[in-house]
This record gives sequence, structure tokens and C-alpha cells, in this order.
Amino acid sequence: MNREYHRWYSQRLGRDMELLVFGHAGAKVLVFPTRDGRFYEYENLGIVESLRHKIDAGQLQLYCLDSVDWETFYCWWCRPADRVRRHAAFEEYILNEVMPLMASKNGHPCTIAHGCSFGAYHAANIAFRHPHLFQKLAAFSGRYDPTLNVDCFRDLLDGHRDDHLYYHTPVHYLPGLDGWRLDTLRRMDIVLVIGKEDPFLDNNRHLSGILWSKGIWHALHEWDQRAHRGRYWRQMAPLYI
Repeated sequence: MNREYHRWYSQRLGRDMELLVFGHAGAKVLVFPTRDGRFYEYENLGIVESLRHKIDAGQLQLYCLDSVDWETFYCWWCRPADRVRRHAAFEEYILNEVMPLMASKNGHPCTIAHGCSFGAYHAANIAFRHPHLFQKLAAFSGRYDPTLNVDCFRDLLDGHRDDHLYYHTPVHYLPGLDGWRLDTLRRMDIVLVIGKEDPFLDNNRHLSGILWSKGIWHALHEWDQRAHRGRYWRQMAPLYI
């Protein structure tokens, strides 16, 4: 299996960023790690290995990103508005630095946004905001509203609300989506997967209801138990990516 390590200084983030590439051809998969994850998490969890047959066959090429969540939504010492601005800078890094790298290495017409846990939020948010850049979304065990207080999970913005946050919260901005973005999103292959005991089950069902209300076809798969661990994601990946 082809494996590449890339590192460069990002002017948009003001720091070095790292990523791993797996595979030589096929649909490009933009992989967001979990909240605690690094660019090597997907490999360490064995998910890359679970996709080996598709990667070796030239069906998929993975681009595994590093996380800056501890500088954004989980940066408790930062003002909430600054957390959102740092998150927006991370999106700019992906759009203007990572995706051009992907395009230069691989001309396949399909790009997939994918992530697990909080990585699923990142994948869904960037795909919903920029649907012309993605043909598929595969989001596992995600939360799609950073402001929720659920179970042991807190409001990541400490009660702060502004327009920037609104437009990075899928369940808030999707109901008002229209025009070319909505038309493009209706052509996207969308797969959401969540455990029946996951604290964010209702949030996934709420997102699904919004998508149906906008005429956006998708699949919502509910797995037994919490299904919020690497051993579940290793089973999901070959099925849904």
C-alpha cells in the first residue's frame, strides 16, 4: 500500500500541519480525526487496514488530516468567538491547501468527506457548506450541533451565539438552505451512522429530518449499542465508504 507523509507550514493557521496519504488512485477521501485524534489516528485504529482491499485495488485514496480542535471548539481558555474564528481558519486551510494537494495528486472526479465522532461534524459541515466540492459524505457517530448539552457533553461555545457559529452549525443553517447549494446537495451521496445508545442519536435523527424536509435523500443507519469506538468504525468503513 502506498503511504506518504506530508508536512508544511500553513500561513492560514500560523503553524506546521501534517497529514498522511494512503493509496495510489480512486475516490479521494478527506478524513477528519476525532476530537483527540491526530493525522495518524485512522491508521492506529486499524481503519486503514480495514479498507486495505479497496485501497490496494485503486478504489480509494485516503488523506488523513491533523486536528486543531484543541485550538478551536475545545480551547476552553479562548473566548468563544475566537474559537469559531480559529475553526474557520482551519476550514480555509483545508479548502486552499489540502484540497489543491489532493487535486494535484489525483484527478478522480469523486471526493468523499469522512470522519468519526467530532470528525463527523467536520466532514458534514464542510460538505454541506461546500457541496460542489464533494460527491459523498460518510459521517460516523457524529454530533452536528456544537452548542448542545447532552449527557456528559457540554455546549462547546459556553452559551455564545453569533452569525459565524450559526453558519458552522449544520442543524441551524440547513433549514434555510436554498439555491445552487441545495440543488447540489440533493445530488450528494450522504450516509450517517450512529449507535442506538449514542447520546447524539436524537441529534442525528433531527439532522435526518431536516435533510428529508429539504428533499435531500440520504441514509441514516442506527447500529446496536453505543457504537462509538474504533472496533465499530472498522466495521462501518468498508460498508459505507
